[in-house]
Amino acid sequence: MFKYKKDKVAFVKKKKIVLSVTNDLVSDQRVHKIATSLKGMGFEVTLLGRRFKGQGKTIDRTYNTYRFKLLFNKKVWFYAEYNLRLFLFLLFHNFDLYLANDLDTLLPNYLVSKLKGRNLIYDSHEYFTEVPELISRPQIRAVWLAIEQYIFPKLKTVYTVNESIAEIYKAKYNVEVKVIRNIAPRLKNKEIDQELSDKIKGESSMLIMQGAGINIDRGAEELVTAMQWIKNTILYIIGSGDVFYKLKDLVLKYNLKDRVFILDKLPYEELMEYTKIADLGISIDKGTNPNYENSLPNKVFDYIQAQIPLLVSNRKVVSALVKKNDIGWVIETVEPKNIADRINKILEEKTLLKRRKENLIDLAEKFSWEKEELRLKEIYRQFL
Repeated sequence: MFKYKKDKVAFVKKKKIVLSVTNDLVSDQRVHKIATSLKGMGFEVTLLGRRFKGQGKTIDRTYNTYRFKLLFNKKVWFYAEYNLRLFLFLLFHNFDLYLANDLDTLLPNYLVSKLKGRNLIYDSHEYFTEVPELISRPQIRAVWLAIEQYIFPKLKTVYTVNESIAEIYKAKYNVEVKVIRNIAPRLKNKEIDQELSDKIKGESSMLIMQGAGINIDRGAEELVTAMQWIKNTILYIIGSGDVFYKLKDLVLKYNLKDRVFILDKLPYEELMEYTKIADLGISIDKGTNPNYENSLPNKVFDYIQAQIPLLVSNRKVVSALVKKNDIGWVIETVEPKNIADRINKILEEKTLLKRRKENLIDLAEKFSWEKEELRLKEIYRQFL
């Protein structure tokens, strides 16, 4: 009689990680990339956000998502309600790791991680307390600054979007801050959709400004105004932000409806079809606050992947990137007539435009999420 011994199979339970953001998840490419990378590492990922009126209950992702439907969607009442809802959700659900994205989700994550004795990771997408929306509201800024000053020195695992902001936080709080840049994934289809190009721009040149944070002091109003004097060129502004209604008013005021087109947020793949056919990518933040001065906008890496030269303002980090790699032009003052004169000159310099476009070919390979992801995995490997 034969004896059968059943093989033992080891089942490794996946670590559960929850990511929190205050947006609707749909257009946040940084969080989507990180969530996808963490899932690929073997984590069970849940991403929390909010759901606006008219949006469906689910979005198509390979990881778990949950969006709060809130009573308030603006200002202090939104943040109060969201943070309370987030705290209760985290408290009554079991996770092994908590990832807070930006300061506006940090407090609930910190409190619950302490109550449950779990690890907390902080991803700072910007120099949050120095954004123009808070600088102009000192009392509200003081609240966020108090939260940051209380929690940040206690954090063990922190990363942000560039070295400049990392150095600021290190100096302020004596905490090690790593850098995970918000670099775009390799663009798999680099071919231009010629039918779309013919339909959208024809024989005209095309400018593009894109992003989910086209807000005050990012140069969008000046760019639209400048279109009065820019020759044989159309402008597409695609995304969202608190100045969108102003931009639409400016289009009407200056009778630019046939030359300036303002589109709401698009799926990333569709957005990049527009970006690829542009002749120049625009990122002209003003130097009115430390956040913009030290920022490296997401749109810059999208332009690099689409291999379109850039026109940027003279902000510390982004201008250094453009100059070092010879991929565009830096404008000193964000003023409509100056913008128009500079763009007219750039579009006339066909040879230089072509050379800088060629410089983007190798840079698009160098700056890809597939390479940046390796640095992310180094941070999270300790938690598996």
